[in-house]
Amino acid sequence: MPRPCARPAYLRVITVLAAGVFGLAAAVSAAPGRRDLGKLYAESCAGCHGAQLEGGSAPSLLASVSPTGGDDERLFAAIRSGIPAKGMPAFGATVSDQEIRGLVAYIRERAGRAAGRDSRPPRPSPDTVTQGKLHAYRVETVVTGVREPWSVAFLPDGRVLLTEKQGNLRVVEKGALRDKPVTGLPRVDSGGQGGLFDIVPHPDFARNGWLYLAYAEQLREDPNRGAVMTTVIRGRLKDNAWTDQQVIFRAPAATFRHGGNHFGGRLAFDKNNVLFFSIGERDAKEQAQDLTLPNGKIHRVRDDGSIPADNPFLKTPGALPSIWCYGIRNPQGLRFDPATGALWEHEHGPKGGDELNLIQRGLNYGWPLATYGMDYNGTSLTAITTRADLAPPVTYWIPSIAPCGLAIYTGDRFPKWKNHLFVASLAAQDLRRLEIKDGKVVDQEVIFTGLGRLRDVATGPDGLLYVLLPDRVARLVPADK
Repeated sequence: MPRPCARPAYLRVITVLAAGVFGLAAAVSAAPGRRDLGKLYAESCAGCHGAQLEGGSAPSLLASVSPTGGDDERLFAAIRSGIPAKGMPAFGATVSDQEIRGLVAYIRERAGRAAGRDSRPPRPSPDTVTQGKLHAYRVETVVTGVREPWSVAFLPDGRVLLTEKQGNLRVVEKGALRDKPVTGLPRVDSGGQGGLFDIVPHPDFARNGWLYLAYAEQLREDPNRGAVMTTVIRGRLKDNAWTDQQVIFRAPAATFRHGGNHFGGRLAFDKNNVLFFSIGERDAKEQAQDLTLPNGKIHRVRDDGSIPADNPFLKTPGALPSIWCYGIRNPQGLRFDPATGALWEHEHGPKGGDELNLIQRGLNYGWPLATYGMDYNGTSLTAITTRADLAPPVTYWIPSIAPCGLAIYTGDRFPKWKNHLFVASLAAQDLRRLEIKDGKVVDQEVIFTGLGRLRDVATGPDGLLYVLLPDRVARLVPADK
């Protein structure tokens, strides 16, 4: 699987690093460990490179690293092995590889945030035309009156379904939001990052009427708040009521976890009507590597919840038979490319290191053994970004954008966007376009930002691109000359 393309920045990176880093050895003469990276930078690098990476007696680090991450390995090598020709010593003997990897993430995180402040695209409004790289567009409000919409689904009869994080399923009919949510849904735990997640119609919905939902389910028998896990169900809509409910996947009760983080909750059908769904590692990173547990995995079942005979761990002792791949952190994007059949997934990293992955049978995607991010407490997590037995990301984001929602544009209204990936984000409040060729990201564009936390993006049946904003549904309308 290809890694992000590196740009030829060797000379620039080593020049930036060569000056001002000589104090590093003295500052870290103690035995290497999980030291605070901010303090490590402040004591070792800030005197020459500046407290804000702005430069001083040594060049600025703010523009020293590619936004796509191509310079990370050169940056790591320069710190670890030094560059004698430039007068820069090696620090590998006094700083662990894990901490050097953490310094790379720290520099990238801070440089990326500074670059983002200086180069944000304009905040679009209904009255303005925004000119992007490939198309001009306007943002048009379609539906108001919703609260934290999480997922959107278009039905063949023209109805539009919206899930809301707090547990409501809403119906939009003839352009109007029904006053009352759908009744009869199961109880949803919406604490923390929990809630009502993805909704996807069966590929043969026009015949069978099945709708598939993922949500955070709390164990009723727990005397405390209740342990929680992502559950998948299906049902039908009749007169604004949820009926005929069936459980497609419910994890064993012993595997439910307390806490409100990292649920995943995305659904995707392949061309054979086989269902894939994501479950986050529930803030228990080691469990992403444990095949006996459901969290930190992408799962695969038939449309009725039964297990396909070719699932990769079906004969592995103790493994959950629904697991398709593992080593996943918090996957909130999962979509098939109808043109190629490829299954794309994106997930939240820790502090930095959000990933876009090409999901394949039986692979280990590395979390927490490998990451491009650092820990939230400001320390390094691992020296490894990838290794031979781990599937590397196609690309990654530092700083974190918190991707949530993924679409492959299949419409005709924006012809130059055809088959491009669109990523919605929570933390960055961005809508991003990614062009993929031969498994590599060859172009990435922030389409807009500043309209709030985005939880989903989808191609509508009218060929327009729909985006879920915190309190409304909007769509992008062409405004090319």
